[in-house]
Amino acid sequence: QVQLVESGGGLVQSGGSLRLSCAASGSIGSSHVMGWYRQAPGKQRELVATITKIGVTNYADSAKGRFTISRDNAKNTVYLQMNSLKPEDAAVYYCKVYIPSLGSRYEYWGQGTQVTVSS
Repeated sequence: QVQLVESGGGLVQSGGSLRLSCAASGSIGSSHVMGWYRQAPGKQRELVATITKIGVTNYADSAKGRFTISRDNAKNTVYLQMNSLKPEDAAVYYCKVYIPSLGSRYEYWGQGTQVTVSS
């Protein structure tokens, strides 16, 4: 089992910044990927960004140029620095840890952290 604890959400004005953190503990696989997803009301959960253990990143188009994902392997923690936030970025942000080759057999989600962006 893997436990994920997210922090850093909150209310920010349009154009502002937030930094999300997600600390993982438990049976963490050696080749896991860490990522951030988000879900706005009435919409499906969508990818924001992912990062492999060696630092290969992948971003949704909506996040490119504004968000930066990073990780500290020693702390099993992933971060999401969000700049130039827009009202459409408002959502519940979820941390995910997974091993792609194992599919649902190794896939864990955090409880989510709310990000609200006022215009």
